[in-house]
Amino acid sequence: MSAKIGFIGAGRMAGAMIDGLIAKNVYTKDEIIACAPSEATRNKMTQKCGIRMYEKAVDMVDLADIIVIAIKPKYIGSLFKNEGVVLGKKHLVISIAAGVKLKTLQSYAPESRIVRVMPNHCCMVLEGAAGFVMGDGCTAEDKKNVETVLSAIGLAAEVREVDLDAVTGICGSSPAYLYMAAHALIEAGMKYGLTEEQATVLAAQSMIGAGKMVLESGMKTDALVDGVCSPGGTTIEGVKVLRDEHFEDAMIHCVDACVKRSIEMGKE
Repeated sequence: MSAKIGFIGAGRMAGAMIDGLIAKNVYTKDEIIACAPSEATRNKMTQKCGIRMYEKAVDMVDLADIIVIAIKPKYIGSLFKNEGVVLGKKHLVISIAAGVKLKTLQSYAPESRIVRVMPNHCCMVLEGAAGFVMGDGCTAEDKKNVETVLSAIGLAAEVREVDLDAVTGICGSSPAYLYMAAHALIEAGMKYGLTEEQATVLAAQSMIGAGKMVLESGMKTDALVDGVCSPGGTTIEGVKVLRDEHFEDAMIHCVDACVKRSIEMGKE
């Protein structure tokens, strides 16, 4: 029985993508298949999502035209060399394996159209951000399909492959930095008498709202900061502290470190 899309791997990221595709009515559960070597994972995905599961990728790749590679980078070579997976002309291959370049993927599937995607952790709640790169030979229809798949888990932007290290820094890794900011706000709220639940809700919703303001207001971030700061008010005092502590420089430096490591991983 054929399907529309198949996932090689059924971990957290693949699971989030599958949840989004079903929730957003992009595909029905009958149009999605996946594989996982673990029987426990297969049973979990069948019970949770109602999709067909297979033990081996070789048993499912011919059943779908769109294949998502969602396994750890170190297993990709074995997938093709040892397990005998063959991807051909009919396949649009979407890889979310970090650091594995188009050239490498194309060497394993020379007849397929290849797309690289760098998603982030927030796709777990269908609010992810992703950068994607269309490989040689991809068509306008392929791009439309990729955008449709990624829109089910958040927002996506097409970039050059050389840009994916930067995408890793400001998108793939940045949720961790923002979680740290949320933790600090929650701790500060509790310091002044709020319960942990109250502080968590207020800090988290403020971060959601700030993100929407950046996306939807049409204003530059400097103007948004100024919009919150009233002369002689409370916010400007906090902003002064962050500037004195070189907050923005620290954020840039953490992205620098992330991008550096991403480049190193790409060479390994």
